[in-house]
This record gives sequence, C-alpha cells and structure tokens, in this order.
Amino acid sequence: MAVSWSSWLANEGVKHLCLFIWLSMNVLLFWKTFLLYNQGPEYHYLHQMLGLGLCLSRASASVLNLNCSLILLPMCRTLLAYLRGSQKVPSRRTRRLLDKSRTFHITCGVTICIFSGVHVAAHLVNALNFSVHYSEDFVELNAARYQDEDPRKLLFTTVPGLTGVCMVLVLFLMVTASTYAIRVSNYDIFWYTHNLFFVFYMLLMLHVSGGLLKYQTNLDTHPPGCISLNRTRYRGVSLLDSFSEHFHEPLPGRFSKPDELKRSTFVKICIEEPRFQANFPQTWLWISGPLCLYCAERLYRCIRSNKPVTIIAVISHPSDVVEIQMVKENFKARPGQYIILHCPSVSALENHPFTLTMCPTETKATFGVHLKIVGDWTERFRDLLLPPSDQGSEILPFIQSRNYPKGSGGGLQPSPCVAGGPGFVGSSLWIFLAMAGIFAVSRSRHSVHRCACLLSFLPLWGRS
Repeated sequence: MAVSWSSWLANEGVKHLCLFIWLSMNVLLFWKTFLLYNQGPEYHYLHQMLGLGLCLSRASASVLNLNCSLILLPMCRTLLAYLRGSQKVPSRRTRRLLDKSRTFHITCGVTICIFSGVHVAAHLVNALNFSVHYSEDFVELNAARYQDEDPRKLLFTTVPGLTGVCMVLVLFLMVTASTYAIRVSNYDIFWYTHNLFFVFYMLLMLHVSGGLLKYQTNLDTHPPGCISLNRTRYRGVSLLDSFSEHFHEPLPGRFSKPDELKRSTFVKICIEEPRFQANFPQTWLWISGPLCLYCAERLYRCIRSNKPVTIIAVISHPSDVVEIQMVKENFKARPGQYIILHCPSVSALENHPFTLTMCPTETKATFGVHLKIVGDWTERFRDLLLPPSDQGSEILPFIQSRNYPKGSGGGLQPSPCVAGGPGFVGSSLWIFLAMAGIFAVSRSRHSVHRCACLLSFLPLWGRS
C-alpha cells in the first residue's frame, strides 16, 4: 500500500533527519581533518615524510572518536527508559526515535569496523614510510630510529603499535561474536566478548598517549621549507609554493615589492631550528563524557539489582515454555517493557532481557515472564527452577480462539488490540490487564486474532 508523503514525513522524518545529521558530522570531521594534515603548515615536514597515509590515518581517527563516543549512549538503557516515560518527552516521534537506539548502536559499530580498517591500513603505510623516509635533519620527528628499520618493530615495540594490534584483536572478537547465529545458539559467547568493550576503551586511552605524530610549534621563526643561515635547505623537503602565504614580515621601506617573476627567486631564512611537539590526545575529550555516563548508569543498575526478588510460582507450559511469576518491593512496570534476569547460580556475568507478560497492578504486585528454552542459559535456568521429575505439570492457556457460526463473532463488540513484541507476548500482556479489570470491558470473553499483516485489522476498525 502506497504511503503519502505527509504520512512518511510524520513517521520517518525525524529518524532520517537524525541520520542525515550523523552522516554530515562524519563527513565534516573526515574532510576537515584530512585538509588539516594535508595542507596545514604545522604538519608540513610530517606530511613530506608520510604522505597520504598521514591524512587518511588522522581523518579516520576523527570519525572513530565520534562513533566511539556515540555508541555508548544507546546502551544507557535506564536513562533512555526514563526519558521515554517522562513528561519531558511528550512527542511520540521522539519516543519512537528512542526506540531505535539499538539500530543506532549497530550503525555506529559498523562504522567503527569500517574506519578501523582504513586507520590500520594507513598506519601500516606510515610505519613503512617512517623507515624508508628516515631523515637525519628531523631526528625528533622520526618514529624510526635509523634508516630502513624493520616496520614490524614500530608495530610491536611502541605503545601505539602494540595497543593498536590488541584493539584490532578485541574488535574482531566482538564483531564475530555479534552475528545472529552466535547470539541465538550461544548467547553467553556474545555477552562475554561484548563485555570486552571495557578493555577496548582502556587500550584506546593508552593508544592515543603514545605521541608518535608531532606538529611544528615555531612557525613564526622557522617557516616550513626555509633555509638555515649556516646550512643548505633541508634534504628531502620541498619549499612551499607560496612565498607570501607563509612569510608575512614587511619589507624595508627602501625596497620595493618584488614582482611575480622575481618573487620565485626569494627564499625564506630560518631563524632557529624547527621544534616539534606531540599532539594532544583528543580522544579523551570525545569519550570521557559518554564513558562516565555509562559507568554511572551501570553502577546505578548494580545497586538497584541488589534488591531481592522472590519467585512465587514456576509453571511449565507446552513447547518448552516456562512461566515465572515474581514479586519485588516497589517494582513498577508498564505494558511492553522488559526486565533483565540475572541468576548467579547459572552464570555470574550473563544478563538476559525478557518482555513482561504480567505487570504489577494496584491490587496485585506480581509480575512475570515467559521463557522459551532455546539456549544453554535458559536450559540451565529451567533445570535449576524445575528439577527433572517423572510427573510433569501443564496448564491450559487462558486464551482460546473461538470460531462462531457464520463468522458473526457471537454478537461481541469488536475491540481490536494491536501489540508488538516477540510473538504473542505483547498482546497477551494487554489481555491480562483487561482480564484483571484494569480496562473496562463489556463482556468476559475475548476473541483474539493474530496476523503478521497489519492490514488484516482494517475490517475490524471499520466496524468499530
């Protein structure tokens, strides 16, 4: 069914606007950093030594800084849940945008993987150029110790090189364990490897503190490409194209301004030797805020999770489904929300989200979830709650699909309920609330229709 432009703009406009802003920030950072290291006079000597690899490595690093900071924000689940449920976010468009946090997290992760490949390839070229283009004129600027030094020594004996190799290994483990097949078949592998993000960020902090890439600090007394008074022009370094762009001292009054033909014969004289200084690690500025916010939320969740939870009922259903009913003091939840189960007896590090199928009400504090036994964690959890026995127990589902004569619906007033979630979980919670008396209903029977196509509900709305 075709969607009008106004409907698409109302539903998807904010999402695509945020995507455009994010893309613009990445492109702007990449291009601005590329031009800085390609044309900036403070990086003239370093660019002469490393070439295009310098520009690509620093431009990709800027994109990595941005995405390594943004990727943590969607993982602040408590903060997102508070914003979504508070009155400070009245717009439904904004709430729908918050629901896309997982998609944004994956998008940032893919971007990190792509530009990490660019960053690594560029630094491999830089290590080779440091060795091949070793200059005795700029010993302080060289990362290599002598001409034609083995580039592998730069990778495995320096702090940036060694931490970079370790980060690539950690990132490879996290990415491969995040595939759908591994998450479904063995979730604990995904969870354990994804918690290596803390190691990744610690290595990132050390990686940027190496200080291998340096910039010139005395441009006023040593214009790039100048000639020293007691020596010839620096070997292997070309003069800058524009004389007036980098040498702004006025000529004495008795001298006239040189014309364009004679200007090319002028050279710049160095007052002192070039001085170089390591770049300030800007990565700290990018990730310190989001990382502190995420750590604060993890601490809050850890304190909140220490409150005891009492399991009052465990029911085994057909098709390897287990229902768990629990009670927790001062626990509040809304339909459609999920809880995270953590059982130290099963695994000390694993946490698994499950959508609520029973919410606490004003008269009943019980809440519950339904677990489908699909992995090793759910199997061990089921065996812990329901030890194997000869006598199994089953209960019939309280919702039945009724086929009335001639499709009349038995004279019941249609009350369509459309809910999302894994399978029937979202709809069953709303029906539970209706049966509990939270919503006013005129009859005690309900006809439940479940269909993957939303258009099948249109006839019901037409009759209601």
